[in-house]
Amino acid sequence: MKPERKFWLEVKKNTPEITWTRLENLALPGVPDLLGYNKHQHFFTVELKVTRSNKIRFSPHQIAFHVQHPKNTFILVKSLVSRDWKLYEGKDVRQLATRGLALDACRSGLAACCLLLASLDA
Repeated sequence: MKPERKFWLEVKKNTPEITWTRLENLALPGVPDLLGYNKHQHFFTVELKVTRSNKIRFSPHQIAFHVQHPKNTFILVKSLVSRDWKLYEGKDVRQLATRGLALDACRSGLAACCLLLASLDA
């Protein structure tokens, strides 16, 4: 099983209060991996990234999506080295592409990342 698929299953398992729709869309490049809907009736998107280094790779389409949609979009990164989760707001995609995991995340750790997404618009 690919690392991103494993990560998706971890996200799903650890966020039972969020209804997820996995978006696998080849027709619209750059659209994030997940559409989430939480108990506060709030929609948001999440791009999943798994990395073995400090660098996080984005396609130009993924960067463009987050630049055009700076609110209610997130990038959730799992480091395979530290096994840590980091959550970034979509508006920070350019800095994240440049600085990688050196960029301060809006949340770090599995529990904190899941809690923020579950409590959006509360």
